[in-house]
Amino acid sequence: MSEQHNQHVAIPAGRTVEGLGLPAAEDPLTRRALLAGAAVVGGWITLPSLASAQNSPESPSAPPPTTQPDGSTPAAAPAVVNAGAVSPDGMYALPPLPYDYADLEPYLDAQTVKLHHDVHHLGYVNGANAALAELARIREAGGDTIRQVRAATDALQFNLSGHLLHTMYWSNMRRNGGGPPGAETAIGRLMRRDFGSYEAFAGQFQAAAAQVQGSGWAILGYETVARRLVVLQVEKQQNSSVWVVPLLGCDVWEHAYYLKYQNRRSDYVRAFMNVVNWDDVDARLRSAEPQR
Repeated sequence: MSEQHNQHVAIPAGRTVEGLGLPAAEDPLTRRALLAGAAVVGGWITLPSLASAQNSPESPSAPPPTTQPDGSTPAAAPAVVNAGAVSPDGMYALPPLPYDYADLEPYLDAQTVKLHHDVHHLGYVNGANAALAELARIREAGGDTIRQVRAATDALQFNLSGHLLHTMYWSNMRRNGGGPPGAETAIGRLMRRDFGSYEAFAGQFQAAAAQVQGSGWAILGYETVARRLVVLQVEKQQNSSVWVVPLLGCDVWEHAYYLKYQNRRSDYVRAFMNVVNWDDVDARLRSAEPQR
């Protein structure tokens, strides 16, 4: 797997590659062990302590999703959009997972979640902060140094897009998620209006994700001019021909699924639909939609 952003991955100070590897099979996959050795990068804690929304069960797999009488998933606590993505000093930060590594089993395996969040996403955070520092250096230096703006701006676009999309991706999922959104939620109403039904949306979204050429994302977005929901393919994460507010994203870079699903991307995409956190998606829509 050769992925462009791997070159930006930075191992936290004081940690080794082995230290970021997987624990032995008998060791619990919880955040506590990782938090105990959290590193300070750029003056802020990359993995701040956070009480887990749910305690991880001893069983490695989650029970099947429960549903309301209308087929929707039960409501969770109100979502906080993009919580933890920026530190108090204004630097970008790695938000802690809102669940434990194994909580999305059997749909997403704990090993992939751990590596994806703790290494790949952290690489985007470090890359975005480094690009901002480089642009500040260029502005201060002036003169011919201004010729370096293009490269630094490209690095910022790539890494910041990766950071923001991944921040959405983690909160877009939850244990016991999936199924259609509540019929009377904002996302439920617009989904019926713009796609006809949840089933029609899910079919289009899964097809878009499976058919991304190479690496990229499938995005459910809110288009603010016509005020409608659209599904887009983002095959280069910092570029998109249509500007929308992302609401739901399925990461189809191989690092998101290869350990469990290998080349079976369609199986991963179907599994992803079982952990969608519609409360988070609804909160993002309500934040984006103008008051009428």
